Amino acid sequence: MTTMTIDIVSDVACPWCAIGYARLQQALKSLPDLDADIQWRAFELNPDPDATPQAITPALSQKYGMPESKVREWQRQMMDIAAELNINFDKMEQRLTCNTFDAHRLLKWAQTQQKQTALKLALFEAYFGQAKSVDDHRVLLECVEQAELDTQKAKSILESDQFAQAVREEEHTYQSAGVSSVPAFIIDQQFLISGAQEPANLVSALQDIIAKRDS
Repeated sequence: MTTMTIDIVSDVACPWCAIGYARLQQALKSLPDLDADIQWRAFELNPDPDATPQAITPALSQKYGMPESKVREWQRQMMDIAAELNINFDKMEQRLTCNTFDAHRLLKWAQTQQKQTALKLALFEAYFGQAKSVDDHRVLLECVEQAELDTQKAKSILESDQFAQAVREEEHTYQSAGVSSVPAFIIDQQFLISGAQEPANLVSALQDIIAKRDS
């Protein structure tokens, strides 16, 4: 059995991160002799906690300097890709921009409980599948419950600054290392795979990394 660590630098508000993870899971099924330890690492697409939430289509139009019609086309293409991967993106066009810092704090805690991926997937479902604001503490606690984590402990974390420093340090580490877009897959803290690659490309990249690492 070959082992490796895969750190996924991502944001809860990143649709390509959800797609990238699903594609990674497909790739890993094609590599049954590979045991991958997956950890989620923090990145914020909207780091301003005081920013007013905006409807996603005009917000992305303004951010990327493209017509709203192009943004809608882009989002529907992602919805089609998600459907093929059995990911619920049904309400992604109805979502609002939001700050995900508190979600990242809970994900750091969930990591200590071996429930990080379960919480991450619940957050993706809430944001893209149900258009819920994942900066709302009530929504966050719903996701915590779905991940079978302790909601009272999560509530105490949200009401404090627990894990805030850990998230800031993690964000700084990966930004300083040159990660400026997500998803980014860091293999064994040495090799970078950028973007939501197709499963076949991920299989090839992982096999190349194993060969380089073991040579």
